[in-house]
Amino acid sequence: MPHTRLVRSSLTVGSALALAAAALVAGQAPATAAPTTVAPTTAALAAAPAATVACSSLVGLKIPAHRIGLPTTGAEVTAATSMPASGTGPTAIPAYCRADIAIHPVDPAAPDIRMGLALPEGWNGRTMMFGGGGYNGTVPNLAQNVPFGPVDQRTPLGRGYATYASDSGHQADTTRHPIASLDGWFGQNDEALRNFSGDALKKVHDTARFVITKAFGRGPATTYFAGGSTGGREALAVAQRWPRDFDGVISAYPAWNAATLDLFFGRITHEFAKPGAFPSKVQQDLVAQRVLAACDGDDGLEDGVISDEAGCDFDPETLLCGEGETPGATCLAREQVDAIVAADGSWRLPYRVASGERGYPGFPLLSGARMSTPILGFGTTAPADPMPVTAGYGMQFWNQWVKYFITRDPQISPFAIDPADPGEWQRRISELTALQDVNDADLRPFARAGGRLILIHGAADELVSHRSTIDYYQRVQRVMGKRATEEFSRFYLVPGANHANFAPVAYSASYDSLTALEGWAERGVAPENQVVADGNAGAGRTRPLCAWPTWPAYVAGPASEASSFRCEM
Repeated sequence: MPHTRLVRSSLTVGSALALAAAALVAGQAPATAAPTTVAPTTAALAAAPAATVACSSLVGLKIPAHRIGLPTTGAEVTAATSMPASGTGPTAIPAYCRADIAIHPVDPAAPDIRMGLALPEGWNGRTMMFGGGGYNGTVPNLAQNVPFGPVDQRTPLGRGYATYASDSGHQADTTRHPIASLDGWFGQNDEALRNFSGDALKKVHDTARFVITKAFGRGPATTYFAGGSTGGREALAVAQRWPRDFDGVISAYPAWNAATLDLFFGRITHEFAKPGAFPSKVQQDLVAQRVLAACDGDDGLEDGVISDEAGCDFDPETLLCGEGETPGATCLAREQVDAIVAADGSWRLPYRVASGERGYPGFPLLSGARMSTPILGFGTTAPADPMPVTAGYGMQFWNQWVKYFITRDPQISPFAIDPADPGEWQRRISELTALQDVNDADLRPFARAGGRLILIHGAADELVSHRSTIDYYQRVQRVMGKRATEEFSRFYLVPGANHANFAPVAYSASYDSLTALEGWAERGVAPENQVVADGNAGAGRTRPLCAWPTWPAYVAGPASEASSFRCEM
């Protein structure tokens, strides 16, 4: 790693696995297993469709613990299924073998790491590891696109990548929480918590590499990682902790300072739970409408997108009800405005934590982000104890963090801990920041190894602030210097894009970051003059993808074409 050329596989999944079948079945049994399994004969392999027989022969493959870079008790393929080709055009997926794998913990009380691996026919020699989301807990879709990926291009698996992903070391249960990614029960176990915080990434990568090498007779030529939100944190974690494992990384809207973000979630939980502070959905929409009316045209074009988010100067006092007005569809109460200002504003921690983080910069609610986005927004019900499932995603995230990560007491109230004055829990919070804040800005080892990073964030994100990503990127620049940083990384903000393109969204980011990353990592062609399309149905518009700190300003010409804009500071 890195690789200067891509060697394409001449083996299909069926033929590659058939050639390796005897080694897989007979040579990898554990020392305690009884009696040794005999590999199928050549005649037996030829008697049935090769892909089916070869794929099924993966079942029982053992991955020794010493082949995994962090402590485990080994891993094994628990199931293998031949999947037929499907789809056409951008949705086309080749036939592939799906292997389900369990990585076993050292602590017998900890859950397995469950992972999936897709081995496609006509493998192109590349691999893609996907990150997760929220508290993880489920194995992501192996046929998915990269975050903010292009709607008119094939996904990595569709392009012939071997893809893999995991639940990060625990299995969510929707009987505990109806939204799987909000089930934080695993935080009660130290090994499961370490796996979620990053250790599972190394274990899954090494396990996947072992199985891929056995299946195809050689290792991958080029390796990539892509993830958003928690997955974006994971993307930065692999670049920081294992700089030689991946040739290229796509980190989208990364929750890199996860524990500090949790503390900010706690802050807004307390703020919006105050009497009269929670705005209704109608009022949340009103805030977004007023902000858009004030700042939409600042970029030279009224198109429903605030391009210069940092330049949006909206006065929240204009939201207040006047004399004789009742808070509702046309105005807000003082308590509501104060809570929104608190959520939008920068917050400084009044005590030191082990990760070194000092606070959180707030969400851009008064410069383009919508509070009322379903699921990922601020919810339709004020936070309370017990926490309603209709409360904001971040507020529910805090509730789980308090119960399972900090106190490990499922019965405790989310209001029992004040994030600004946690008392007896301050030491535990500090420990969690050291574990969960992935904030090492020294990416020189990754850059020296030839690694390439594409960092991308929506400027209207209501769940993970793009301001925080700006903070991290500035730290990298301070450590490495601006020129050295530009030699291996790009950071793009997408005006109008929210968290994970969750509908409704003003600008649904559709950008072919993977092709750009391939060209950079494999051929040394750095991304230049990039374009991001609006993936909303019927939108039919493009914008230049401006490297931070620039943003797209309208100059002249058709408003739907990127050529009518230029990147300005």
